[in-house]
Amino acid sequence: MAQKLAQLPLLSGGGFRMVFLGLALVIWISGTVRYALRHRVAPAATEEADPAALHTGQNHGFVLLLLFVTFGFFAYGVLQLGWEFEQMAALFLGLGIVAGLVGGLGLTGTAEGFLAGFRDIAFSAILIGFARAIFVVLEQGHIVDTVVNALSAPLAGLPAWLSALGMMGVHTALHLPVPSVSGQAVLTMPLLVPLSDLIGLSRQVTVLAYQYGAGLCELITPTNGALMAIVAACGVRFDAWWKFVLPLYALLVLLGIVAVVVGIALGI
Repeated sequence: MAQKLAQLPLLSGGGFRMVFLGLALVIWISGTVRYALRHRVAPAATEEADPAALHTGQNHGFVLLLLFVTFGFFAYGVLQLGWEFEQMAALFLGLGIVAGLVGGLGLTGTAEGFLAGFRDIAFSAILIGFARAIFVVLEQGHIVDTVVNALSAPLAGLPAWLSALGMMGVHTALHLPVPSVSGQAVLTMPLLVPLSDLIGLSRQVTVLAYQYGAGLCELITPTNGALMAIVAACGVRFDAWWKFVLPLYALLVLLGIVAVVVGIALGI
């Protein structure tokens, strides 16, 4: 979306971004594994194999295989058949029913599992509604446009590299009231792209600043409905999530700053 608005070829600069994506994955995976090792819980020991447990394990294997097949069909439906939310919801509803039956829960157990899952998702849906309501109020009141203008105007008088880092800060600050990354691109890129042309900043770097500013902020912003839904469904307190994610987020932002500076130096 940002590249389209910046009139750049789709996926241009992909090689450069992939290098830093690889480094970001190393940081994230290392931090996650380190946390898991420090907070691991030893499983209960069993003296001998239980045939019922082995049968249950086989059922779980079938359910996992069914999940992979469903996601493959999901990708095909979205990319080739133009599926909307109704078709996607029907697919995953069918997956839940079949998975319950294949997993040995039976009709009653499947229904009870569906109700338990819906109870968690209903709470998550309320959180998504609140997050969306914040954005609607700011958008309909034309408050966001004022905020964008006030944040971006001071960047015009800065050196190109400092303006690029300032754009990262602008995107980070805006992502709280504008939790949609695509919506943020539509809102900010028409203003920041001409500004980058005036100060001699590459449009590709302007897109990088958007990606690293808004994209990384998805990990921490409480107005991100998807994040709130996942945290709530997993039964994790949001303050506990912040305690885990903030150090990794800081490292990823630092990596993003390095990527922007290197991008400017290389003239991408």
